[in-house]
Amino acid sequence: MRRRTIKDDGPDPIDRYVGSRVRARRVGIRLSQTKLGEAIGVTFQQVQKYENGTNRIGASNLYKIGKTLGVDVAYFFEGVQEIAASLMPDTPEGPLAGIKEDPLTSRDAIEMVHNFFRVKDPNVRKRLAQFVKTLAQSSDDV
Repeated sequence: MRRRTIKDDGPDPIDRYVGSRVRARRVGIRLSQTKLGEAIGVTFQQVQKYENGTNRIGASNLYKIGKTLGVDVAYFFEGVQEIAASLMPDTPEGPLAGIKEDPLTSRDAIEMVHNFFRVKDPNVRKRLAQFVKTLAQSSDDV
């Protein structure tokens, strides 16, 4: 079996997935790449590479990132098993080749959830959630 190379194959799907989880959490708590880099002893450019999956995150840095972002290391791998299991059968590029970035980790989704929980009144939050659900259902009908 040949060794994967980023140049030939692009970033490893698991590295991309973990990086997207780092980015989602970092953006969710409104921490800059610079501040995260300072906290773990790397440059913001290195944080960018981690988040894109271009560079793998070593165990010690993943631990430091988890501590800085207030999550357990396991957080970064939540959901990988389900994705891997769904891609295992007959994938010519390898079992994890089709892992895509989770749409819930997009900046818009993170900001929407962050702002949703900033609404203090639970009744307003409930009506807002129903409104978004109605909008989504109406766009399905188009």
